[in-house]
Amino acid sequence: MKAVLGLSGGVDSAVAALLLRDAGYELLGVYLDNGLPGAEAAREAAEALSVPLTVVDIRKELEEQVCAPFAAAYLRGETPNPCVLCNPLVKFPSLLREADRAGAAYIATGHYARTVGGALCKGRAPNDQSYMLCRLRREQVERLLLPLGEYNKEQVRALARERGLAVADKAASMEICFIPDKNYARYIEQRGITPPPGEFVYHGSGVGQHGGIHHYTLGQRRHLGIALGQRVYVSGIDSEKNTVTLSDDDEVWTDEIRLRDVSMLAEAAFPLRCTARIRHSRSDSPAATVYADGRVVFDSPVRAPTPGQACALYDGERVLGGGWIE
Repeated sequence: MKAVLGLSGGVDSAVAALLLRDAGYELLGVYLDNGLPGAEAAREAAEALSVPLTVVDIRKELEEQVCAPFAAAYLRGETPNPCVLCNPLVKFPSLLREADRAGAAYIATGHYARTVGGALCKGRAPNDQSYMLCRLRREQVERLLLPLGEYNKEQVRALARERGLAVADKAASMEICFIPDKNYARYIEQRGITPPPGEFVYHGSGVGQHGGIHHYTLGQRRHLGIALGQRVYVSGIDSEKNTVTLSDDDEVWTDEIRLRDVSMLAEAAFPLRCTARIRHSRSDSPAATVYADGRVVFDSPVRAPTPGQACALYDGERVLGGGWIE
């Protein structure tokens, strides 16, 4: 059996390679080159693992499908999740193309999630990454191997040490691959767009000046640059009025959201009873009812659902699909 593995040079993909090879798979490693440093680490890992490596340039696709939409969403006052966007549109299609070229039946990644009988399922706590995969296509999941699904991060590092891998204690990769310093505002400004300062609004009144809407996200409490003598949170970003609305904690909770562009991995009849995760976090997903028009009504309020983020839908361990929060 032949499989194409996304090989980044980190510990997760390296251990995934070991597990797949132990299971009898013939592996081809693929490094997806986004134009930033990293290819050399992937080459070193491939050499250490005795896995042939192909480097695939994804810069054009990443810019069109992920980077440009990411910047545009921030300028609309949203907080996009580029990994959830990238996986079905860039990363997994790229791996599948290489698999087809190599005559491989499967693709694989080092994500902490599971595939069970063609279904996508949660990985083991506390490192479950199924949220990031919630918008994959059925045809992508059908060919997907996720060898780390039964492990947590510490177990993976321990296995890497046992097998003598140099990357066993390598630091985890950055949250967003094309913004290695995690400074989203600076990234947008470097693209030639600098939103101007505007007004903070609290309970209907202006209370100070913000530094540009691209510096803020719903639910944010820290680094606001304003002191009101109490804890306040960003509860609204209006790109047209160029305002950032601040509220007290009890005002950022809601029991209903609306989703757009819901993508389903499993057949489902609406209204649908399920659990729904509104951000990538270790907290449990609350129970909810999802309606055909995209409304999601939670059994109990959730804190600061953020426009532009994904909402992943689950039936127990199984990922049903996901949509974008409006």
